[in-house]
Amino acid sequence: MLFGIDRLLADPALRAPLNGKRVALLAHPASVTAGLVHSLDALAALPDVRLTAAFGPQHGLRGDKQDNMMESPDFTDPVNGIPVFSLYGEVRRPTDAMLETFDVLLVDLQDLGCRIYTFITTLRYVLEAAAAKGKSVWILDRPNPAGRPVEGLRLRTGWESFVGAGPMPMRHGLTMGELAQWFVRSLRLDVDCRVIAMTGWQPGAGPGYGWPMLTRSWINPSPNAPNVSMARCYAGTVMLEGTTLSEGRGTTRPLELFGAPDLDARRVLATMQSLAPEWLKGCVLRECWFEPTFHKHVGKLCAGLQIHVDDGAYDHGAFRPWRLQSLAFKAVRQLRPDYDLWRDFPYEYEHGKLAIDVINGSGLLREWVDDKAAAPGDLDALSLRDEHSWLEERDPVLLYR
Repeated sequence: MLFGIDRLLADPALRAPLNGKRVALLAHPASVTAGLVHSLDALAALPDVRLTAAFGPQHGLRGDKQDNMMESPDFTDPVNGIPVFSLYGEVRRPTDAMLETFDVLLVDLQDLGCRIYTFITTLRYVLEAAAAKGKSVWILDRPNPAGRPVEGLRLRTGWESFVGAGPMPMRHGLTMGELAQWFVRSLRLDVDCRVIAMTGWQPGAGPGYGWPMLTRSWINPSPNAPNVSMARCYAGTVMLEGTTLSEGRGTTRPLELFGAPDLDARRVLATMQSLAPEWLKGCVLRECWFEPTFHKHVGKLCAGLQIHVDDGAYDHGAFRPWRLQSLAFKAVRQLRPDYDLWRDFPYEYEHGKLAIDVINGSGLLREWVDDKAAAPGDLDALSLRDEHSWLEERDPVLLYR
């Protein structure tokens, strides 16, 4: 199969509309060719492409920042001598001065298939800015490594944020090219937006189910996204960022496990199995211990559970990470009603709101966890309505059937 960047590099006819235009690139560390050359360097080597600027999203163009809310500065690329503007620094939307440096913006970002991933919001912001200033945006499409499944509550009106670009569920099942088309359609943007589509992508085929596991190397799109297993779990484990439980940052398996020094992981698992065993299908949960070297519970031995989705027990259609992680919260609350679960801190520039609510795009998940009378079926009914409505809404923008 070929990604969008590889098709653009290989086909001069695809690049022909760029002749005479000033071209900018929005990219990050995973923006590489099939030969593992960074897209910026590969494009700069083309004699018929005039690169005049580059942009970096959260964590930077080359991946310089480890944690959330660690901003990247603007700088001059030392190899190509062009300005590199940060869209996760003093600003998160491109300024008029930045927009004046190009005619066409190429977007080559590897997503994880989860609403919370900020590259989606950056995509929306550049499309809106391009529409306002008459710029063109080309999406060099890449696979959604979490595949096509849809899961989770849709973001509610008024809960838009840098980790909530629109009313999609937590696991949206679209590629960046398809998301761009959905933004243009749902926001009624008058913008020249083109998608250089992939060829040969088969999201329903194993073993990758979205990621071409045997033919393409995995490059971290952000520092704590080290493999496909993390991408599969992320639509659930990202919610841990809004809790006092460790999500495994500071370990070698971030966002594939969770725990805390005062957690009884064995009882949590048993409670999850008794409450909603069907929500645990498609993976294996293993009791484990870990000591984070940084972030939450640094230097403390944590008891927890690891979610295994990389062996023969993995069932892509049955695995539902958002429900699984929600169930873990419910189990903790049932076992320890007074457990200090929800972490109160400014999350991705949102103040005055609990991080767990910002992450979920409403307070509905947290309210379900904290309500003693609420059962798994209540959350299931609520989320199923959202999931079904999203499947209908996304259908017109699907590029790969």
